[in-house]
Amino acid sequence: MAKKSAVSIILASASPRRKKLLTEAGYKFRVVSSDIDESAFTVEGIDSCEYARQLALAKARNAAQKFPDSLVIGADTVVDFDGEIIGKPFNEKHAEQITRKLFSKPHKVITGVAIVRLSDKTEIVESDTTVVHPKKLTEKQIANHIKGKSWQGKAGAYGIQETGDEFVERIEGSLTNVMGFPMELVERLLKRFID
Repeated sequence: MAKKSAVSIILASASPRRKKLLTEAGYKFRVVSSDIDESAFTVEGIDSCEYARQLALAKARNAAQKFPDSLVIGADTVVDFDGEIIGKPFNEKHAEQITRKLFSKPHKVITGVAIVRLSDKTEIVESDTTVVHPKKLTEKQIANHIKGKSWQGKAGAYGIQETGDEFVERIEGSLTNVMGFPMELVERLLKRFID
């Protein structure tokens, strides 16, 4: 059932997972992709949470330029492995390197969430962190994962919704955060604007 709201909401993300999670939670919204250049943001000398928040805010601000009266939600997910920021893999070789690294010990999945509305200067940015305890993968599992290409476009080269039981022992924190959109945090932030 859709949540009643006079507030116009825009999701500044082309991610099908984010769209699905927000739809399942009952929100009415439009999807408007942000066109920021993520490579312009340096990962050097910056905390993973701060990096995810910066990107989420940049995405929300970018889309908000065209829709100043709407609440624009931006999000960005990164994986933190011992303080190293791991983003999306460039190719199969990179995906395999990431997979071997991440599935050797626990890592953090961090999603920055920003809500921007230019008309009243609203700007809220927060982040959520989930610790993922991986299973030890066999060579065959790694090879099948790389061949299956489900790693494409995903921070950390995996999607828990596709590989969860096979790859993950347990998580500490929000499951939807590991999927790229911490709904508990998103709903708490949206409650400030929606009755």
